[in-house]
Amino acid sequence: MVVTGNTIHDSIPNRIIIPKTTEQSTWLIFAPKSDSVGSLAACLNFFAKHEIYLLHIESRSSTRVASKYEFAVECAPGGNLKEAINSLRDSTTYLNVISRDYENQLGTLPWFPRKIRDLDLFANQILSYGSELNSDHPGFTDTKYRARRKYFADLAFHYKYGQPLPKVDYTDEEKKTWGIVFKELVKLYPTHACKEFNHVFPLLIQNCGYREDNIPQLEDVSNFLKDSSGFTIRPVAGLLASRDFLAGLAFRVFHSTQYIRHCSKPLYTPEPDVCHELLGHIPLLADPEFADFSQQIGLASLGAPDEYIVKLATCYWFTVEFGLCRQNGQVKAYGAGLLSSYGELEYCLSDRPELRPFEPAQTGEQSYPITEYQPVYYVAESFEDAKNKILEFSQTIPRDFTVKYNPYCQSIDLLTSKSQVEGLVKQITNEVQLLQDTLKKL
Repeated sequence: MVVTGNTIHDSIPNRIIIPKTTEQSTWLIFAPKSDSVGSLAACLNFFAKHEIYLLHIESRSSTRVASKYEFAVECAPGGNLKEAINSLRDSTTYLNVISRDYENQLGTLPWFPRKIRDLDLFANQILSYGSELNSDHPGFTDTKYRARRKYFADLAFHYKYGQPLPKVDYTDEEKKTWGIVFKELVKLYPTHACKEFNHVFPLLIQNCGYREDNIPQLEDVSNFLKDSSGFTIRPVAGLLASRDFLAGLAFRVFHSTQYIRHCSKPLYTPEPDVCHELLGHIPLLADPEFADFSQQIGLASLGAPDEYIVKLATCYWFTVEFGLCRQNGQVKAYGAGLLSSYGELEYCLSDRPELRPFEPAQTGEQSYPITEYQPVYYVAESFEDAKNKILEFSQTIPRDFTVKYNPYCQSIDLLTSKSQVEGLVKQITNEVQLLQDTLKKL
């Protein structure tokens, strides 16, 4: 905490970071041009020729091409995979390459989750914090606090999709820290927060136990979100890589911490904690328009090259974390880093920072500090306007496919064939017909 005169700087650092990666396997999904006996064997010969070891092979009916089969193979690192892929392309109707190795030279698609259960594969790959603290952390020398952080980290590490969210019996000391933050922030919300936030916050008090003397349980909050906007919560032990955190948003899943900041500095935290999550993020994730906006950032990230992940993460920083919006001729705060920080919530609406219009192409290039108040904020005209601009920006990301979230299966559909698009057009036509029928009855 930096104190200058009577000003307390209680900033929130970036929760999403680009990591260095290690070499990992590559998945290929393809459909041979021929359905004759031995067509798979012919394709597999390309891997043998280029010394590629296969870790997994499976077949299934194709969802892209009617009456055809497609195959998925997992290739071990090594060999001449690039040449094998080039040879395979000529013998297939379509070919998708999915790689977790972000630095490979194949020009391939980085791995991303296709089903909501796939979030289990990376939810524990945190980059920092968790039970380990940096030497400048307020709780670094507090053995009791460090043991408590390990307890929270273990809860998140053992969680799997579909399980009830861990219930925590917070200590009196933790509740006291929460209470200090809660009491200060609720003074500013009516005048500084956007109208959507102020609409939802009383509902959280009524339904989820938001009180000065009580820290809400993630299970209660997640159920409230699911009923309000379709978002759910997943516990996480610390900071995820940008690519992984944003991928969760594509499924309307928000990775949330459960630990709380150290009691010695209740108005300061060097990392996202339960105060930041529940007071800053959750109220607006219950708003359908804001939930749509958050999901669009996540969908845009799937399979995007690294440089675009950086741009999307920066857009996330200046919107979901530190965004301002214009309402009824006034500027209001909607970013979680502002709504969970008493000092910066006051500062951001003063005449000291510079305000710029939110434009993803320009915003994504902006540098920012993480240990002090932001010198620049970006103002969105509305959540709908911000969502449309993110959609436009996502069309500039170099991907040879389109992604669509399937809410029925909680999965990601890759639109890569004409038949898939025709099916989607049919669904939309049915929806339009339903709306037309409804209008006639009104």
